[in-house]
Amino acid sequence: MLLLKRSVWICVIGAVLFAMGNVHAGGKIAIDDTKWISLGAAARTSFTTIEDAAPNSSDWSNDFNLDNARIYVNGQIHENIKFELNTECVFCGNSALQDFDVLDAIAKFEFSPKLNIWAGRLLVPAERQELNGPFYSTTYDAFKTPFYPSDFSVNFGSGGAGVYARDHGANLWGAAGPEGALQYVFGVFNGLESSGGSGPNQDDNLMFAARVAYNFLSVEKNPGYYTSGTYYGGGGDIFTVAFATQYQEDGSGSFLNPGDFFGFSVDVLFEKIFANKGVFTFNGEYKNFDSDYASAAFGDSDCFCMFDGDSYSVVGLYLFPQMVGIGKFQPYVRYTDIGPDGSSDRDEVEGGINYIIDGHNARISIFYQEGDIATKGLNYSPGAAGASVGAFKIAVQLQL
Repeated sequence: MLLLKRSVWICVIGAVLFAMGNVHAGGKIAIDDTKWISLGAAARTSFTTIEDAAPNSSDWSNDFNLDNARIYVNGQIHENIKFELNTECVFCGNSALQDFDVLDAIAKFEFSPKLNIWAGRLLVPAERQELNGPFYSTTYDAFKTPFYPSDFSVNFGSGGAGVYARDHGANLWGAAGPEGALQYVFGVFNGLESSGGSGPNQDDNLMFAARVAYNFLSVEKNPGYYTSGTYYGGGGDIFTVAFATQYQEDGSGSFLNPGDFFGFSVDVLFEKIFANKGVFTFNGEYKNFDSDYASAAFGDSDCFCMFDGDSYSVVGLYLFPQMVGIGKFQPYVRYTDIGPDGSSDRDEVEGGINYIIDGHNARISIFYQEGDIATKGLNYSPGAAGASVGAFKIAVQLQL
């Protein structure tokens, strides 16, 4: 069955690529005045060496990783109806979970800049970092603050709340005000799902999510309600502030020790183009999660033991205007602090440099991290422990 699925994908991709070569450059096939389909692909790969992480627990580890491998398919079948289908090598670095699977499957009903509906498997409204995704973030190793449910989870259905920040549901989104400066998205999703006698959500409550952003300077231009961490100066001077929230009754904890989940976040993007054409970018985010389950839940095998507490992360970058070879250098520094209620604090300092060849489509990153976020991981129990270690990484991302 797996071989058959892969063969079908190869045939479909091959047919589309053949048609592209004869019909339209740039990955888009125009069928008629209103119908079209496009195909893209993306990959991110890295080399990582981590202090005391070799099998002997005393030497630096050395690992090459395939972090993402995606195929993008978009299309339009009516002037108001579009679709999006993206695939991903889900959990590429984890052989126990790795699978090439559907990432997004979205039916899009787009009526005007003010009012649109997307439904299917799609991104849940959250902070900017989640909506940037890995390919449109300022830094390569972008996800540092605690995850909302759909990114904390590793599966859909019983015991899961989604994968890679996606869940099954629907979003209402649009923009209002001068040039669409006020941007909004409201959604309803499955959220955490449980089975009889296992998991906290025995009433099968839905999860509700929202994000509202205001662009005080230039209005950001992105597909739908998606975001970007930087525009490398291509979007003008930007100052955008956003608020996001998610809520689900019995959306955390275990069957014996359930808790309501309520989380909110505030994020800021500031980007300034200087007279010399250099670009300064600042991203900041603050999260506060109230998972509301008793500490006894950590001892239950069915616990969806999400983060409870607050966290923040800030990053500043400067893109030099001079071309060096085929790209430009963009040094940066980042700091992240995570403070769980009832567990040990953790933080991380990161410094690095991006080599920007073609914006988010072609970028090389070299960076160093020092902290205990990686060693403590997603363990927010009272006994969580982990040493502060260093990590050096070289990474490449490409997409078309």
